[in-house]
Amino acid sequence: MEQTIVYAGLDYHQKGVQICVLNAQGQVLLNRPVANDWTAIVRAVERGHQGGAVRASIEACSGAANLAEELVMRAGWHVDLAHAGYVARMKGSPDKSDLSDAQLLADLERVGYVPRVWMAPEYIVELRRLVRHRRTLVDERRKAKQRIRALLRDGRIAGAPRGPWSLEWCFWVRNVAPLSAQSRWVIEECFEQLAWVGERIARSEERLREVTREDPLVAALLGEPGIGHVTAWVLRAGVGRFDRFRSARQLARFCGASPRNTASGQRQTTAGLVEACDRYLRATLMEAGHRLRRYDAASAALAARLGAAGKAPNVITAAVVNRWLRRLWHKMRPLGLAC
Repeated sequence: MEQTIVYAGLDYHQKGVQICVLNAQGQVLLNRPVANDWTAIVRAVERGHQGGAVRASIEACSGAANLAEELVMRAGWHVDLAHAGYVARMKGSPDKSDLSDAQLLADLERVGYVPRVWMAPEYIVELRRLVRHRRTLVDERRKAKQRIRALLRDGRIAGAPRGPWSLEWCFWVRNVAPLSAQSRWVIEECFEQLAWVGERIARSEERLREVTREDPLVAALLGEPGIGHVTAWVLRAGVGRFDRFRSARQLARFCGASPRNTASGQRQTTAGLVEACDRYLRATLMEAGHRLRRYDAASAALAARLGAAGKAPNVITAAVVNRWLRRLWHKMRPLGLAC
């Protein structure tokens, strides 16, 4: 006998989940809130239908991937993570409710129109946590440095012996610069914060080295000219597996290194880089692009050709990153099975 299939849409919230269950004909079998717990969700769906397989969809958001993994591993469901932005545009109606959101997700799953996103395995999820923690610490360090520079500008203090953040410059700021008493106290606090954050950044990087020591993809990335540990960690965490992209162009677009298309009638042109991307991943790759122009022969040749054509420096860097990512996809895709 053929197994019946029901389709569940889960509208996720931290304190609860709205569940809508549809049969193959689109009839609503269940639409009610339950606790944010995989066992409660399974019990509710089982009460709403008499046996059969469950295909579910849930919008990708904080906590949703963890719940989806529990439903897959423990309940044996098929769960698709839905792209929240695309789902929001599909709704169309100005009225919003948890009931209608859950029913839309269930119906999209039923007709096969769920805009799926990749469900990262636990290792990648944990790696992303470490990478984001390091990024937060780096942001704190940058803000502390900006506060010190702002205090110097505010007091119109000049005459530093060397460039900013050299040992001589730091000694001059802390001991020689004609600061007011309160400004000097604040600057000392900032320097102490810099020391503290620097230690935490070093600890986070040591943790990342330990976690990725046996990672074949990180090792392969480190073998690329001009690519260091930070770029390798951010790429591994952000991309996960290179073989999940169907083409090199798709990878470059995911990383935000492709220009937007602006076509109208017979006019075909491009605009700035795509906006829908991980901004930290793109910023890290753009920083790597400057090193690629120095250490990678193909990237240096491309930069020279674009420079001779009069392209702006930022356009050249973006083009170098775009072309490098496309070559990288062909190199790293065979490593997918090992990762």
